[in-house]
Amino acid sequence: MKIFKVIFLILLAFFLFILVVGRASAQTCSNITNVNERITCYENEVSRLQAQSKTLSNQIAQFDAQIRLATLKISQTEEKILLLGGRIDQLEGSLTALSGAFSSRAVETYKMARVGDPLLILVSAPDLTEAISRFHYLQRIQEADRDLLQRLQTAQNTYKGQKTDQETLQAELQKQKANLDKQKKEKAALLAVTKNDERKYQELLAAARAELAVILGQGSEKFLRDISEGEVIGRVIPSASGCSSGQHLHFEIHNGTSVEDPNNYLKPISFSYAPGYDTSYYGAINPHGSWNWPMDEPIEINQGFGSHPFAKTFYPGGVHNGIDIDSTSSTSVKAVKAGKLYGGSYQCGGVYPGTLLFAKVEQVDGLITWYLHMTPQ
Repeated sequence: MKIFKVIFLILLAFFLFILVVGRASAQTCSNITNVNERITCYENEVSRLQAQSKTLSNQIAQFDAQIRLATLKISQTEEKILLLGGRIDQLEGSLTALSGAFSSRAVETYKMARVGDPLLILVSAPDLTEAISRFHYLQRIQEADRDLLQRLQTAQNTYKGQKTDQETLQAELQKQKANLDKQKKEKAALLAVTKNDERKYQELLAAARAELAVILGQGSEKFLRDISEGEVIGRVIPSASGCSSGQHLHFEIHNGTSVEDPNNYLKPISFSYAPGYDTSYYGAINPHGSWNWPMDEPIEINQGFGSHPFAKTFYPGGVHNGIDIDSTSSTSVKAVKAGKLYGGSYQCGGVYPGTLLFAKVEQVDGLITWYLHMTPQ
């Protein structure tokens, strides 16, 4: 009893340490007055937290640091846009003034040029000295006009460049705001799925690691029989079980050492997502292959394939290598292709013990399909 009490106190002290250090670091970043240095501080804080052990408090601290970082970048970009807008307004005024001045000078220069023909100057001038003076004056006027035209063109080019910069900053601002919304949404989803409970968080981590362990061959399995396509090979466990939070079938496809996307193999059907399912968090599916599904319709999706936010939080490598499905009409699991059927189990140890049951089919086409969280038969 004393041993358990000591272990509990050690774990509690560890979590408190992580929490205090995280808050202290965040406070240190917020005290930095230079914006660029503060951004760098938060970026380093996110990297530091990512390198630490997986705990719910650590994950929340990461989200908090990322939210602060995104908010700071938004403020910085908005300030740049504001300053650039002021310069653009000044350029517009200068451009308008230069355009008006050039238009007026162009008219006057044209009039002078009409009477400034060298022959007319010689005829109309009282003497040669006056003629030369008029000619040189006309040349200076023309040079001034060329300088004004060059300034006008420079102002136009600068104005266009500044407008382009402004549009680029506006696009960047929209991305930053979208990222901030994403961080807030993912933090809320994490708290919802774990119920802000460290034990639940660790349970989900253990389940994800157990799935990978099975695929890596760490489970115990044996050959059962040769099976045909569409043959029933077992049943989904109709409740939470070893390393599984509830009834579902994890379906995964391998081609040698490569993981295949089930969307490329399963045929398009009518399906629904589980109640409360958020495709931006758990991933969407888009089946467009030719295979029949391993469970009967109607099909309900519990998790998609790929690197979605839920997978990044819980799965090693940040990728969910299969599709989690269920049927609202039957618990039967069918082989998608003919081959050799193996049944197996993996013992989930640690704080959350249990037995993960699974089936594997070495298909006649050379692919391997995995069926996890089901009882093979």
